[in-house]
This record gives sequence, C-alpha cells and structure tokens, in this order.
Amino acid sequence: MEIVFIFAQPVRIRAGSAYIYFSNFNANIYSLTSYPPPFMSSQIDSRKAIISWSLYDWANSAFATTIMAGFFPIFFKEYWSAGADPVTTTARLGMAHSLAGITVALMAPILGSIADQGSVKKKFLSFFAFMGVVMTCSLYMVHQGNWQLAIFTYVMAAIGFTGGNIFYDSLITAVASPKSMHRVSAMGFSLGYLGGGLLFAFNVWTSLSPETFGFASPADAVRFSFLSVGVWWALFSIPILLFVKEPRSEGSFKPGLTFVKLGFKQFLDTFSEIRKLKGIFLFLAAYWLYIDGVDTIVVMAVNYGQSIGFETSDLITALLMVQFIGVPAAIGFGYLGNRIGARNAIFIAIGVYLFISIWGAFMKEKHEFYILAGTIGLVQGGIQALSRSFFARIIPVDKSAEFFGFYNMVGKFAAVIGPVLIGITGVAVKSLGYSADTASRVGITSISLLFIAGGVLFYFVNEEKARTEAQDRYAAKSDENG
Repeated sequence: MEIVFIFAQPVRIRAGSAYIYFSNFNANIYSLTSYPPPFMSSQIDSRKAIISWSLYDWANSAFATTIMAGFFPIFFKEYWSAGADPVTTTARLGMAHSLAGITVALMAPILGSIADQGSVKKKFLSFFAFMGVVMTCSLYMVHQGNWQLAIFTYVMAAIGFTGGNIFYDSLITAVASPKSMHRVSAMGFSLGYLGGGLLFAFNVWTSLSPETFGFASPADAVRFSFLSVGVWWALFSIPILLFVKEPRSEGSFKPGLTFVKLGFKQFLDTFSEIRKLKGIFLFLAAYWLYIDGVDTIVVMAVNYGQSIGFETSDLITALLMVQFIGVPAAIGFGYLGNRIGARNAIFIAIGVYLFISIWGAFMKEKHEFYILAGTIGLVQGGIQALSRSFFARIIPVDKSAEFFGFYNMVGKFAAVIGPVLIGITGVAVKSLGYSADTASRVGITSISLLFIAGGVLFYFVNEEKARTEAQDRYAAKSDENG
C-alpha cells in the first residue's frame, strides 16, 4: 500500500486497482479510470472550461488556414521569390516546411516531459503562442524578393503554432472526461474550421477587392492578412490562459539546465515505456502512416491542382469549401465516435481518404475538384479530432504532455513520406516516357499506400486493452517507486 500527499490536506492511498482519497477525514474511492478525482478537477466537463479550451483552436487555426494552406505558398512564389524558377521556389517552400516540422518534432517529446515535471503546460503554451503571434505579424514587414527572411519568419511562426499545439492538445485531459472526450475534441476542430474559415474568407475578399478596403494592391491586402491572423490568434488565446486550470503535478518547476536534464531523462524513460506499451506503440505507428497521407493531401493539394491546370481562384474556393464543410462534419464525427466508437469512425475516414487518393488521379473537370474538396471536408476534421481523443483516452492522464509530445512528434514527421512518395513515383513514371500530367496523376495515387498500411496497423489496436495496459504498467511502477 502506498501513501502519497498530493496537496497539503488530501492524502492518496493506493489499494489494488483503485485510489482512496482522504480529504478532511472523508474517504472516497475512485478507480484509475476516473483519475483525477472531483476535488482535483472541478472543471472537468465544465461548459466554461470546454469552450475556453476549444477557442484556442478557433484562434490558431487562422494561421493554418490563411498562412500555411492559403496565402503563404502563393505569396512566397509570386512576391518573395518573384522571378525565380518555379522548381526552385517549390524546393525553397519544401525546405521551409521540413525545417519547421523537424525542429518541432525533435523538441516536442522533450518539451512535453519538462511540462509534466512541473505543471507548466500553460506557460509553455503562452510562450509558443506569443512567438507564433509575433512572427506571423512580422511577415507583414518582409519586403518583396527577400525570400530568405520570409522563410526564417515563417519557420519561427510555424514552430510557435505547432509547439503550442503540444500543450493545447495535452490540456484536453484537464477539461474533458473520457466519456465526453470525442465530443470535446471534435468541438475544438469544428471551431477551428469555422474561425479559420471566416478569417480566411475575409482575407480572400480583401485580396480580391483591395480598393474596397483602402489597399493599393492585392499584395498589400495579403500583407495585411498576416497582421489580421496575428491579432486574431492573440485575442482568442486569452480564454484558455485565463479560464482553464492546469492540474497540478507532484513536481515543481525549476528553471535552468537541471530541469531540462530531468525533462530529457523523462523523455528517454517515456520513449522506453511506449516501446513496451504495445497498444499505444501500434496506434502511434498507424497514426503516423494514415495522418501522413492526410497531411500530404493538405500540403500538396494546391501544388497538385496547379500541376493539372486549375486556376488559383479555384484552389482558394476549394480551400474555403473544406473549411466550412469541416465545421458540421467535425461535430458529426464527434457524435459518430460516441455512437459507433472512435475506432470504427476512424476506419470510415481512412476508407474515404483511400477513395480520395485514387479518385484524385482521374478528375479533369472543375466541378470534380470541388466535389473532391467537399469530400475531404467531410472527413478531415473528423479523423484529426477522433485520433486526438482516441489517444487521450488510452494514455495516463498525469503524463498527458509527455505522451502528447510523442503524438505531436509523430504528427510533425507526417507529410514526410507522402511528398517523397509522390515525387519519386512521378519522376519514375515520367522517366518511362509519360507526360508530366500523367506522372502527377499517378504520383498522387501513391499515397493510397499510406492509408492501406495505416489502416492495417490500426486494425490491431484495441482501445480498452491499450488503456488497461498503460494503467497497469504505471500502477506497477508507482508501487515500485513507493
């Protein structure tokens, strides 16, 4: 039997598979699955806490939509790399995406371990959000032709965006019970699609009618959009920082190299543990493959559309369709996850994406591209939301930042295999004497392999078994340390 003092008053006694909590001489028994207990988590399933948490998705999705998917790729080619060869600008853009992704992927699990050591998730979230906001606004000041500074500023903003998501994602365990996690996660993605879509639509309007808003040119309107994203991101980040309480850990934050060393040691320990937790390890492997396919479609859609002859206006319209269809679709997937189980709902989404990756090779008409965009909108938010909540339900609650650090690391290494697969396949097909159009179409179908492989691995993941396995292992470690 183990006695642990959580705070000054309450006492936690481990007995078998449950914890007995004593507070003011009143004993209450809570199973491992209900940890943390009510006196530690009064905000669990609180409407105020859930909305405040979800609004951060509304806040930073403006960066994902207006900057990452919308204006930055186009503006980088036409403004910051004006006059450069298209192949060169594509390589530069790919370098920017890869640099940001690899940096965060390497940082994510270590940062998560540090945050869990001293309950400083919100402090790290504040830091990365602030960095993202400042760097996004700074894009406004990058002059035409200065592609080097544009890449640096964008990479730093992207690190702020993805770094903040590590701690935002991990806080879902502080606001949602396992029963409501699918719905809450879906609500966050839904608000993200809506908020990001609304601001993107406004920014598209200003770029198409710059004179209406007092801008001298479309370029000035696009530069202003960078400022609008930064302000939007900062404003709607306030609720999560003010109204979401972070669960306290038994450790304390000690700034300096000592705490970084502790975080790195914890990262190595967690990595070792994940390798032994078959259910969690299998899920992360499956997630890496199928989310690589999803993210590849996100980052390569505009480039693919341009390669087969669609206009920029068509591509922007398609992006807006994905955003606004994604609002009700993400919510719908949340309820679907509760009704038929997240595992089955994720399988449905993987199947739809497999169909999309094959169908995309055969489309020729504009209306087909819009139908494809609408279909992506139906499942994109759903597979992202349910993957996040599925993972949150199988990991130890008090180690959420550590495990979400690995989850986000896997996510950041996504869209690595897919683009390479498309490129290699396209080059191979073209070397056989086929046209560039045919090579591009065959290349896009290659990512179907990622959905097939990811689906096969996910088939072997059992949610209940994975959760029990993690609980039992950490309970045993707790007894050993006691």
